[in-house]
Amino acid sequence: MPDSGYPWPIETSRLDNGLRVVVSEDRTAPAVAVNLWYDVGSRHEPAGQTGFAHLFEHLMFEGSVNVAKTEHMKLIQGSGGSLNATTNPDRTNYFETVPAEHLELALWLEADRMGGLVPALTQETLDNQRDVVKNERRQRYENVPYGDAWLRMLPLLYPPGHPYHHATIGSMADLNAADLATFQAFHQTYYAPNNAVLTVVGDAAATEVFALADKYFGALPARDDIPPAPDGRSVPATGQPAVEKVTGDVPAPRVYVAHRGHPFGSPGYDVLTVLATVLGSGRGSRLYQRLADGERIAQPDLVGAYGVDLAHAPAPLIATATARPGVSAERLAEGLAEVVDELATVPVTAAELDRAKALLSTAWWRQMSTVDGRADTLGRYATQFGDPARAADRLPAWLAVTAEQIAEAAADVLGAADRVTLTYLPEETP
Repeated sequence: MPDSGYPWPIETSRLDNGLRVVVSEDRTAPAVAVNLWYDVGSRHEPAGQTGFAHLFEHLMFEGSVNVAKTEHMKLIQGSGGSLNATTNPDRTNYFETVPAEHLELALWLEADRMGGLVPALTQETLDNQRDVVKNERRQRYENVPYGDAWLRMLPLLYPPGHPYHHATIGSMADLNAADLATFQAFHQTYYAPNNAVLTVVGDAAATEVFALADKYFGALPARDDIPPAPDGRSVPATGQPAVEKVTGDVPAPRVYVAHRGHPFGSPGYDVLTVLATVLGSGRGSRLYQRLADGERIAQPDLVGAYGVDLAHAPAPLIATATARPGVSAERLAEGLAEVVDELATVPVTAAELDRAKALLSTAWWRQMSTVDGRADTLGRYATQFGDPARAADRLPAWLAVTAEQIAEAAADVLGAADRVTLTYLPEETP
């Protein structure tokens, strides 16, 4: 296994309008991944405009100046490619993987909707996609057992006014209240070349990509007055645990325990990543061994722990378990808290540490094994840290974590005094 976490070439350039271009050539297969990261997510949304970043993830597929509605998807898929987009609190990204001979098509399409969405945006399109988002909220959050857990945890983890206080799906009231001009202004503010990173990975030379990027994106004007995102790095500890209980249409009690840790990309987050793997990844984890296999109070396939990769504030570390039949929520919460607390007092063994690092190594190389996985990773590091080459540091940082660091991090971050506990209880039946 290579020592570096990214053993492929990386070349970068910047257009006159500020667009950063990252290229990683790989001639293994005749395919290229095109990935465009915009530095806008729900943390950037002003009061009264929650959900805007996510709505634009939908609107960007609804046509632009030279591309009719639904044609973006048809052109990419008709060329043998695949495509999608995602939004999170920190960013919005758009991506496609195509045969190498269609690289120019993919770049033209992305440039056209960066610069040409607003003139093509109509009230009908806006209203239609607002309805799509409402339906998504119902299907993913409101009408699914435990579906609103993330919506409930964020306000418990971050105070009002904090950029991570609200979820990416946003407020339906905000989406309904805004008019077409407000949405057009949001796009013109954030969807600018100097607020984006274009990454191309695969069967293309850097000189070719830089020339095509300049050809299609170079004439788009920069935006000089992009507002800075609110600063959320400081989240004062309250010293008071936050507890919420929800009674609803769920099949069994479920408990979430969450703590604010360190921002993604920091040394502290690397330690917590290994800690979370020891705590809750797979059958060898402490949560599984204790709660599912040992005390048999948690359902085996519904117990785990994970960090949330938020880069601009103390990011959450979440542990969760769902009760077996006959086990009370109180007993489950007690057992979950015990295992979390013991990370500070019961040393992580060499076997636990080796297992966690092996799992993380496998996950990392699985991400790196595809051109689209590499493109997204480089886009992330260029956008959030200013240097795509920093991606190579991630795996070595995990592999360097010690048991002593895990114990110190657990004592520092996972204390009960500043813990968030969210409990779901089934409705009582007659």
